Amino acid sequence: MTDARVAAAIEHWAPRFVQNGVDHNDFVATTARVATWEDWLPEWSRTAERHEREAQECESRERTLSAGHAWLRAAVCHHFGKFVWMVDRDLSAEAGERSVAALRRAHAHLDPTAERVTVPLEGARVVGNLRRPPGVDRPPLVVLVPGLDSTKEEFFWLEQSFLDRGMATVSLDGPGQGETAALLPARHDYEVAVTAVLDLLEGREDLDLSRTGLYGVSLGGYYAPRVTAHEPRVRAMVAMAGPYRWGDLWDSLPPMTRETWTVKSHAGSSAEARDRAAALDLTDVCEQIAVPTLYVTGKLDRLVPWEQTRQQAESTPGAELIAYDDGNHGCSNLSVSVRPMMADWMSEHLTPR
Repeated sequence: MTDARVAAAIEHWAPRFVQNGVDHNDFVATTARVATWEDWLPEWSRTAERHEREAQECESRERTLSAGHAWLRAAVCHHFGKFVWMVDRDLSAEAGERSVAALRRAHAHLDPTAERVTVPLEGARVVGNLRRPPGVDRPPLVVLVPGLDSTKEEFFWLEQSFLDRGMATVSLDGPGQGETAALLPARHDYEVAVTAVLDLLEGREDLDLSRTGLYGVSLGGYYAPRVTAHEPRVRAMVAMAGPYRWGDLWDSLPPMTRETWTVKSHAGSSAEARDRAAALDLTDVCEQIAVPTLYVTGKLDRLVPWEQTRQQAESTPGAELIAYDDGNHGCSNLSVSVRPMMADWMSEHLTPR
């Protein structure tokens, strides 16, 4: 019998994996090999390694485009193998490193403009992937903020939605995320990371920071309003499926999510993790936002009830809210329509005609 954690992952995650680059056949074949939660990462690593071998074979034949896409598939398989998987921290860290390395090799073939950005912060650093659209001298910049245990390696196809519309993107591993997770704990005042990144990029001739947008998804959908309220360089914001008060959801969160937050917030106990979750509270924060904002959610969201995102919108002056009746968490089951809509909205506010 498949254990409950595996069954829940299979039921809830397929649309999210596929929208971010996991082949649907890989999802079906890999999860069919998983009997217990302990098997999850090893089996996804097997799938990732198959794509790595394919990438290397394509490189040996100078089939660079095929190699790039194979490396991209390897990157997302490594990433999702360790997604909220806290069974073996060493194996999880290794998968994270392999995901980062695979995406860098994918970028070398698929996007020669891709640039790794390392930003000092409080004795450590945050890391981003900066990409620029071809043929645009000084594009606007959209900062992309992941959620809990999401990483910049998950965002290649999300980035493409903005790049195709003439906007540059920088996807972050901020405090508690990806490469930064072991160095800096997840925190409520995520604006410190975005401000540090914008400070570093300020003055570049190949970016127009006077037209800076911000996008956040899931827990990043909490971070985005928080950043926008405190960072004046943000001129437009889209927040997807974010909580208004993260702590209010604690008792209803899946055990894997609570465990992951405990680890990523560097809490010493579940009680301390709950207290740290309670600090992620947008009360009296959204009211400070004075730029165009769009909130997006799905009414079938089982992780962050859509009413939490509605409360964000109702607290933000002049905000727009789109709530899809049939959307799941992050509307990943509707991505073919929702991602272009959000990218169009951002383009219209950063590059007005």
